[in-house]
Amino acid sequence: MAYRQVLHRHSDDDCFINVNVGGFKQRMEHDVVKRFPQTRLGRLLCCSSKEAILELCDDFSPSEMEYYFDRNPLFFCYVLNFYLTGKIHLVDGLCVISFVQEIEYWGIKERHLDMCCSNRFLELMDIVKNKDWDERSDEQQLNMSESSSIAELSASEDDMEMFEGTWCADVRRNIWIHLENPGYSTSAKAMAVASLSMVIVSVIAMCVHSMPDFHQVDHNDREIENPVLAFFENLCVLFFSAEFVLRLVVAPSAKKFLCSPLNIIDLMSVMPFYVTMLWMYLDEGESAELENVGKVVQILRLMRVFRILKLARHSSGLRSLGATLRHSSREVGMLVLFLSVGISMFSALVCFVEGDSEESTLQNMPVGWWWATISMTTVGYGDTFPVTFAGKVIGTLCIVCGLLIVALPITNIFNKFSKFYQRQKHIDLIRLLSCRVLTAAGKQKSKNHCCTGKNEMCTQVPLQ
Repeated sequence: MAYRQVLHRHSDDDCFINVNVGGFKQRMEHDVVKRFPQTRLGRLLCCSSKEAILELCDDFSPSEMEYYFDRNPLFFCYVLNFYLTGKIHLVDGLCVISFVQEIEYWGIKERHLDMCCSNRFLELMDIVKNKDWDERSDEQQLNMSESSSIAELSASEDDMEMFEGTWCADVRRNIWIHLENPGYSTSAKAMAVASLSMVIVSVIAMCVHSMPDFHQVDHNDREIENPVLAFFENLCVLFFSAEFVLRLVVAPSAKKFLCSPLNIIDLMSVMPFYVTMLWMYLDEGESAELENVGKVVQILRLMRVFRILKLARHSSGLRSLGATLRHSSREVGMLVLFLSVGISMFSALVCFVEGDSEESTLQNMPVGWWWATISMTTVGYGDTFPVTFAGKVIGTLCIVCGLLIVALPITNIFNKFSKFYQRQKHIDLIRLLSCRVLTAAGKQKSKNHCCTGKNEMCTQVPLQ
């Protein structure tokens, strides 16, 4: 208490406190400050030691009884107004984050904001929080994308190193790079264009084969293959088979090659042709055990549609789309859940209001599910539709809710696709440069090895 008596000695100035905020000096009455004892200045009056005072201010002069604060002097004018009126106002030109930091420093609560500034403050805080959430989300996706890119590039470099010490390493590496990186050279681009052309020709041939005008029959009225379409089909399958076998032979690791999703698609695109040929060979005897071979052959022919997926090998966009769907399972799951709830609800409502109408086709739940599905997804075939007034009102609500539900996760999925597409382009570029560097290093190493071998041979020849 003795030190407190020195600090607060009895004089005419005992009722005032001297405050210096960044050079701005102000004399404040104790009664005014004590109106808010939980603030920094209010707690300062209750200090009984210099150490306690210095915990609340930056400096203290006992001779002048002045408390110094290294803070914004312009904002302190609003603090003075708060002690006089009990309300704090937003500062024009001051960031809302800095405003929050200042009022927290002086011990002022957000509930002391005046009504004229509270709505604006909440709006600014919402904007800051949403922006911060977007930045953190983008940063997390960027970190994930960078780590994935580093892992893929490391795997690519490991593949190049696996050629060392194997048979025909330089030749296999050169062929592998030309097949995997179309931008490596002009010959690599030509190979990629040839592969892409074969995929397009195969798809066109498959489409033409489904048209009745191109169907042919033999003298027994049995459907046979069109010779022209069969030629293009065999040519495409031969090219795909040769490409697959060549890539398998020159691959650095056959096991890793066969486990790749794109290579599995390549294998599935050619397997139906050979399995169909085997079935047709076994069906030559027309045995009773193979009566359903026709249906099996049709199913196998239908599997040729997997050739369309071969375009993913030559398209960064398709690979990015696959990565987006793989990493958007949460958004897609939410979309399916929302649609399922809406379809179940609106199908039950429309069946209830349309059940008494003889003209309506929405008489049971399965038909109601079909109608709700095509309505919420905005497809609207028009094969089933409500005819009563209440049914049309429910149909309108169903369509509007479908638009909102479908639009909710689309933004997140599109943003992920954009990021994965940029990442895939970056990976392709880095991989191309890495392959060129590794190829140049391999050639230099082989050259040095040959020169070393010649020198060793020369040292073994005796001098004449």
